[in-house]
Amino acid sequence: MRVIEMRITVGEVRMYDCIIIGGGPAGLTAATYLGRFLRATLVIDAGAGRAASIPTTHNLIGFPEGISGEELLSRMRQHAVGYGAELVSDVAHSITQSKTGFVVGMSSRTVEARTVLLAPGVANHRPNLAQAAHDRGVSRGLIRYCPICDAYEVRGKRVAVLGCSEHGAAEAIFVRRYSETVTLLTEESVQLSLADQADLADGGIAVERAVIQTFSINDDDVLVRLSDGQSLSFDTLYVALGSSGRSELARVAGASLSASGCIIVDDHQRTSISGLFAAGDVVEGLDQIAVAAGQAAKAATAIHNFLLE
Repeated sequence: MRVIEMRITVGEVRMYDCIIIGGGPAGLTAATYLGRFLRATLVIDAGAGRAASIPTTHNLIGFPEGISGEELLSRMRQHAVGYGAELVSDVAHSITQSKTGFVVGMSSRTVEARTVLLAPGVANHRPNLAQAAHDRGVSRGLIRYCPICDAYEVRGKRVAVLGCSEHGAAEAIFVRRYSETVTLLTEESVQLSLADQADLADGGIAVERAVIQTFSINDDDVLVRLSDGQSLSFDTLYVALGSSGRSELARVAGASLSASGCIIVDDHQRTSISGLFAAGDVVEGLDQIAVAAGQAAKAATAIHNFLLE
């Protein structure tokens, strides 16, 4: 494939049309679109995205048998590179505005671009569990984070939801449609309103107020020991402890953030700073691969039009 080079050099610093921070579904979709717009694009990926840890996703259109997060990302990287995008494994630690656009500082070097797209995603708040045990549980589907993504896979199973809060209650009620055995667990304290308690009771969802002392990840189930001496076994544990957007770079750059820490954008994924865009889970909305890809398509098109102007 013949790739048209659109890069210029400013001093010793290479100038790109767009630098994308984050190599997940949003970042790679945008890189593919920008490559097809003949835009010189660099993707900086720290390798900390959530998509890579998905054992199998079944609700991504075109993959009825499912596809792992790693395989999906591998295909998306090939797609983006095939249209001329450059990918680098590095950490972007700073964004500053310049006369020609933005300067992005990485661990290894500094690069410049006329525009920047932020797509770093979010970080899940994890349970108090050793990393190796946690990752083993996720890979086996014993620990899950997204009932919208995969509650279909836990039909009829014994399900626990960790997080005795408004968010945890809502997640437990959502999962209840798929299983008659749903239990809400407490990590540190009970933070349920009277309305939450009534909804849980109406749904036949058990609420364990005794806090968790230990987790055990076995081959086929999750064993939980509570402070009141109970030992409970579940087929799947949904973690509903929330997440934090990786929006520090946006904050330092001066972009507006929501109360929850997500980057605020308009209908074209533009932030409050001209030339700075954002897409994916770091933006307020439904955290889904399909949504991230849609936002990325809008962002890339807006970036292309911005550069034309």
